[in-house]
Amino acid sequence: MTTSTETAVAKPSLIFFHSSASGRCRRVEGFLAQVLQRRSNHDTFRLLRVDADEQHDLVERFKIKTVPTLVVVADKRAQAWLPNPQGCRDIERFLAPWLQ
Repeated sequence: MTTSTETAVAKPSLIFFHSSASGRCRRVEGFLAQVLQRRSNHDTFRLLRVDADEQHDLVERFKIKTVPTLVVVADKRAQAWLPNPQGCRDIERFLAPWLQ
């Protein structure tokens, strides 16, 4: 039984830091889409795309050193970073704790 005082757990955010000028970033975006579609986890994350060339404040705030980088934010804080993902398997391993 659910009461009105129970609140829904907020879904984690997956932030994709990229550069629109980078072919590597476009490839990683494709890998990420494959991982989320293949596992039927479209709704697991709130996906946010951040252009590192335009959002310097967010790059600094999240201590991003390279693009592409994936960051999972849960419970109002950054939980994990994956700089320069190498492919679908790399992304799957990184996201595994949230995709169960």
